[in-house]
Amino acid sequence: MGVRFTNLLELEDLARANIPKDAFEYIAGGAEDEVSLRRNREAFGRWALRPRVLVDVSTRDTSTTVLGAPVSMPILVAPTAFHGLVHPDGELATSRAAADACTVYVASTIATRTLEEIAAVGPAHRWFQLYVTKDRGFTEKLVRRAEHAGYEALCVTVDTPVLGRRERDERNAFTLPEGLTMANFAEIGLDRMGPSPEGGSAFAVAAEKTINAALTWRDVDWLRSLARIPIVLKGIMTAEDAALAVEHEVAGIVVSNHGGRQLDGTLGTLDALPEVVEAVHGRAEVYVDGGVRRGTDVVKALALGARAVLLGRPVVYGLALGGADGARAVLEHLRVELERAMALVGRPKIGEIDGSAVVASLNRAIL
Repeated sequence: MGVRFTNLLELEDLARANIPKDAFEYIAGGAEDEVSLRRNREAFGRWALRPRVLVDVSTRDTSTTVLGAPVSMPILVAPTAFHGLVHPDGELATSRAAADACTVYVASTIATRTLEEIAAVGPAHRWFQLYVTKDRGFTEKLVRRAEHAGYEALCVTVDTPVLGRRERDERNAFTLPEGLTMANFAEIGLDRMGPSPEGGSAFAVAAEKTINAALTWRDVDWLRSLARIPIVLKGIMTAEDAALAVEHEVAGIVVSNHGGRQLDGTLGTLDALPEVVEAVHGRAEVYVDGGVRRGTDVVKALALGARAVLLGRPVVYGLALGGADGARAVLEHLRVELERAMALVGRPKIGEIDGSAVVASLNRAIL
């Protein structure tokens, strides 16, 4: 892809030089003091692997399924906004990379390309991340458009009744540069962001116009009655909400704190995962995002009950460094790390990674 990297932790610094400052800080930043952002990564250090030895690991298989669809690895591409900020091909390149890697791309509602353009890249497994807007008719149209374009699930974000305060964006007066829009919102005239208010973020103003702060479980029922494809709820962090989610018959749950961009001061998502898995009790698939940077991170998440992880910022950094090839290289790098970790932990197949593969570390930090 033109840029060499040894691990995904290096990507942020490599990408920083290729992305304008305000755009980079929009991608890299979190809410307020960025405690949740840091805890997502720190959580992986609080769990230790329990390797088994003298296991035949001469052949390893990273393949699995999500919502019944076969994928090459339990690593999906998380929904992240505005890929056009880092590469001219934007979400089209990301979609191509995920398809080439034989995994799922979750396309964002607030992409710089329409959901139809993203789907037209070619055959692949794609989900559509949905924000339920104040305009119920427009939300229904988004659902129908996603179904018509061949998306296989709706990934409904539920942790954003209001936008978290992202102070980096305020300092940088973040807005979309000329030529980029929130393409899926053109129909209702909210695709152009405009200039930032003094001391503020244009994105925060745009979000206020569209976000539905009145969203409740009744709306989940409405979406389920409306949609002909499965519904996954993204943004669950507690056993209580996980239990409600399965009562409302969703197909999947993403344990997520929005990459540390919404409520600051939450648990890291890996630390929240066990209580969600226990509450779900196999009645829906559980996924997790936030802080995944190593193949061993993926093993820990699977051992704690996740079906798969979702990878966000590193894919965008790879896109910035090398377009579709860069994003694909990031996914393949993590898959190779996962395969090596599986060998070293003595679980050569994904289905063999269970709770016996991980334990709370003795030096677990007090939160």
